[in-house]
Amino acid sequence: MIILKKEGSGDMARRALKLASWTSMALAASGFYLYSNKYLDPNDFGAVRVGRAVATTAVISYDYLTSLRSVPYGSEEYLQLRSEVHLRSARRLCELCCANRGTFIKVGQHLGALDYLLPQEYTSTLKVLHSRAPQSSMQEIRQVIREDLGKEIHDLFVSFDDTPLGAASLAQVHKAVLRDGRTVAVKVQHPKVQAQSSKDILLMEVLVLFVKQLFPEFEFMWLVDEAKKNLPLELDFLNEGRNAEKVAQMLKHFDFLKVPQIYWELSTKRVLLMEFVDGGQVNDRDYMERNKIDVNEGHVFLRRIFEDLLCSPPIHLPLLVSRHLGKMYSEMMFVHGFVHCDPHPGNVLVRKRPDTGKAEIVLLDHGLYQLLTEEFRLDYCHLWQSLIWTDMRRVKKYCQRLGAGDLYPLLACMLTARSWNSVNRGISQAPVTATEDVEIRNNAAAYLPQISQLLAHVPRQMLLIFKTNDLLRGIEAALGTRASASSFLNMSRCCVRALAAHKKKTCSFFRRTQISFSEAFSLWQIDLHELILRVKGLRLARWLLALLCWRLPAPH
Repeated sequence: MIILKKEGSGDMARRALKLASWTSMALAASGFYLYSNKYLDPNDFGAVRVGRAVATTAVISYDYLTSLRSVPYGSEEYLQLRSEVHLRSARRLCELCCANRGTFIKVGQHLGALDYLLPQEYTSTLKVLHSRAPQSSMQEIRQVIREDLGKEIHDLFVSFDDTPLGAASLAQVHKAVLRDGRTVAVKVQHPKVQAQSSKDILLMEVLVLFVKQLFPEFEFMWLVDEAKKNLPLELDFLNEGRNAEKVAQMLKHFDFLKVPQIYWELSTKRVLLMEFVDGGQVNDRDYMERNKIDVNEGHVFLRRIFEDLLCSPPIHLPLLVSRHLGKMYSEMMFVHGFVHCDPHPGNVLVRKRPDTGKAEIVLLDHGLYQLLTEEFRLDYCHLWQSLIWTDMRRVKKYCQRLGAGDLYPLLACMLTARSWNSVNRGISQAPVTATEDVEIRNNAAAYLPQISQLLAHVPRQMLLIFKTNDLLRGIEAALGTRASASSFLNMSRCCVRALAAHKKKTCSFFRRTQISFSEAFSLWQIDLHELILRVKGLRLARWLLALLCWRLPAPH
């Protein structure tokens, strides 16, 4: 691991001088480039907007350069002071994102989702950006619909709610009713975001290069590279519609999944019409309890025991939300290599189907997907298999194949959000404790230079996978189902199937038969292991219930 050393006051003074000179150069270079290329539009990208971003970056950099120089590196005082600097800087960054809107909010939301990769002060502060996205006025919404669909709102819809169902960094969604009576969700892009996005990314690139000059140990160019690649795709709503149809077809065997239908006749690059589907956010336990949607498999066992003892009529149990969410994403990552990369709670709803009464997961916002290469997908399968079954030799091998080098323990910890001790003991052997969770979050701050270095060297495909994993963990934590053995076993099933399918591609019939038998045996072993875990859980629950009955007096 790289250890950061404290620098002397002379070095600090030189870096502060370097900060001032680079700030001036960044302002001058940005202004000249934007003006010369006719990017500078005073209505939406004036000197105030650029100056705000440059000034915020300069203030944050100066705070880090000067605030920590007078205390011993690694001391308790240093750690406390560093946490305060992190928090001040995160608040400044959040204010910048809210002021500049658009792409800045999108990137800020990305950073806020990296719970176990960035210091907690940053992730907890930037999470508010999901609820502070800008709203376009109805006048702007009418203008976009008029320009893209060639008609006024009242010509297309019987009703159109002025208040959006939700607003995000790039668009907002309104509920409406079509002339034929269909209730739809209308996603409309903010009018200025398309023109601003390329300029915002250019500005971010200049600022990240500027920060790298001051802090060479921090590598954040990956963030700009990801924005460059993904933003044009997210701003094309026709691409989002195609993604929605692809994933609906890909996962059609999951009867618990609902992907809203796209209405192509009224969809463009900036307007997307889709079937309206109502539901509660996946982390809303109150909604699930009111609608009797179970979220924890352990509760099912206990409930059945109490029902049997009390002779109460059985409750028809819906699908277990957390477990099936894991099934969906394991299938996407390991089997198909086509991954929905924005599963924050606002994009994953839960509802009871009106026709059958069964619970189903509604997956929204299909603008951001990661397409995995076959080589990456197979290495990722091997790595997770090794982590689940605690094969540390292969953990090292596949971490290094994915670009971790000597930082392979760090990659294993980042992927699992577990401590290195837990990885060595087996991530499926024990749940995450509060103490371990605090340790992981503290390490995100302590090893930030190493984490940024690792993020700069792993395949680009891994970056959105990190974000997706952390968002899913956040949902599991809210549901109280994090790091369950069942979720790891579902992942292992998908890995077995994916690796077997790859082996069968180029081999003889006899060899394919052997692979099929081996696959079936491995899946049977996983099923048996899961059955044993369930029986153990059931026996433990009955033992606890018997103990409670023994301790409590019988009613007279």
